[in-house]
Amino acid sequence: MGAMSESVPVRCPACRRERLYTVPSYLCACGAPVALALDPGAEPTAVVHRAWDEDWVTLRCGSCGREGQWPHPELGCPCGTALRLPVTGGTCPRRAEPDAPEPDAPEPEPEAEAEPVPEPQPLPVPAAPHRPAFRSVAIRTALDAVTAAALYLRWLGHGEVRRADQRPTSGIGLAAPGLLAQVDPSVRPAALRDVECLWLTAMTESADCVYFSLAGYADEARAGADRLRVPLFLLDLTGTPQPVNAAAAALDARGA
Repeated sequence: MGAMSESVPVRCPACRRERLYTVPSYLCACGAPVALALDPGAEPTAVVHRAWDEDWVTLRCGSCGREGQWPHPELGCPCGTALRLPVTGGTCPRRAEPDAPEPDAPEPEPEAEAEPVPEPQPLPVPAAPHRPAFRSVAIRTALDAVTAAALYLRWLGHGEVRRADQRPTSGIGLAAPGLLAQVDPSVRPAALRDVECLWLTAMTESADCVYFSLAGYADEARAGADRLRVPLFLLDLTGTPQPVNAAAAALDARGA
């Protein structure tokens, strides 16, 4: 399986228009890129309804042999149809693991535990609620990245974290009351367009937004996020989000 991304023509079955699609590649836990291979002999299908398992494909890394689950490639046509593109060499996730990727279902210890407040010297002035240290999951697949971001949002204080109703231009969308988040597990640094699309979607829903990227951000994306006050976080392979800009540092410090 090749590791280099390529652009291929995709014809929409609804309007018959053709668009170029750049096949994404993702970062395996061993550090090697894993590229999806589209099936040239199969037609794309329109996404009528979403099921979590259908949004993921299991692929084996050509360098270390480790299996990982990555976002199934999709393309939005200008006619309004969301296209799911067929891939080769991949399988659907096993049904034995449905609870792992669901943002509400991972094993979120942070909310269930409250560290005891030291008794000898109580705070003289009421302060922000104490949060226990953030505990995440090591990132080996894109599912792990989504789980880590969901756990972090819950640690910040956002309840009812779930998958967003609409899939973003890249990566996976998460949502909570008053918040939209985007998790990008690809090896390509997030671009300005990615940040702007998230911000515009959040604006239409009167919500705040936050971006998580595994590969970092282009300079233009960071500048645009500063201008729009979009918090940017970098996900390292330990699963701990690191603030990239001032908006993210402020969010990390104060919580939701």
